[in-house]
Amino acid sequence: MFAVIKTGGKQYRVAANDVLTIEKLDGAAGDTVEFTEVLMVGEGAGATVGAPLVDGAMVVAEVVEQGRARKVLAFKKRRRQNSKRIRGHRQHQTVVKITDILTGGAKPAKKAAAKKDAAPKAEAKKEAAPKAEAAAAPLFTAPAGEPDNLTKIKGIGPVAAGQLAEQGITTFAQVAALSDADITRIDEAMPFSAEQISDWRDQAKALAK
Repeated sequence: MFAVIKTGGKQYRVAANDVLTIEKLDGAAGDTVEFTEVLMVGEGAGATVGAPLVDGAMVVAEVVEQGRARKVLAFKKRRRQNSKRIRGHRQHQTVVKITDILTGGAKPAKKAAAKKDAAPKAEAKKEAAPKAEAAAAPLFTAPAGEPDNLTKIKGIGPVAAGQLAEQGITTFAQVAALSDADITRIDEAMPFSAEQISDWRDQAKALAK
C-alpha cells in the first residue's frame, strides 16, 4: 500500500520503509513524526483519493537525521559595470523513514515526541548557551590596529566586509595570507565559494604591499 502526502509545500508518494529527504521538520534523530495531510492512500483500483484529504488517514515516519543540502551559488554580473556578486545557500533538510500508513482513524503504536514544558526548555537553553557561544566564536582573531577597507577588493561589498569582520578578517594582509585550508573553512562556514575567496586572496596580495 502506498500513500501520497503533502509536506513543505511538496507532494511525495511513499510506502512503508521508504527513506526520503524532505523540507526541514522539528525533531531529533529517532523522533516520530506524523503526516496528516494525506492526499491519496491505497493500492491499485482500491486507492482512495481525498477531497482534498483522506479522512482518518495518517502516515507515520521516524526522523533519521537532520542535515543540509549541497551549497547552491547565485552569481550575478552586470556587463561593463565592473560589478559581480556571488551568494551561497544551503537548504536545511530532514531525512525520514516511513514506518506506518494508517487509515480509518487508526492511531500509531508509538506516539510522536511530545513538546516539552516551557520551564525545561528554559533550563535547556541556559545549559546550551555556553555551547552556542563557543559555536559562534569567530574563525580568526582580528589583528590590533585600524582595519583595512576590504571593499577595495573587487567582489567584496559592505555586507560581505561586515561578515568577514565578524569572523575576524579585517586586513588585506590577513586575506593575502589565507591558506587553502583556511579557504575551505570559510567556504563551509560562510556564504562565499572557494573560487571567490581565492580571487580575493590574489587581489589582497597586491593591496597588502
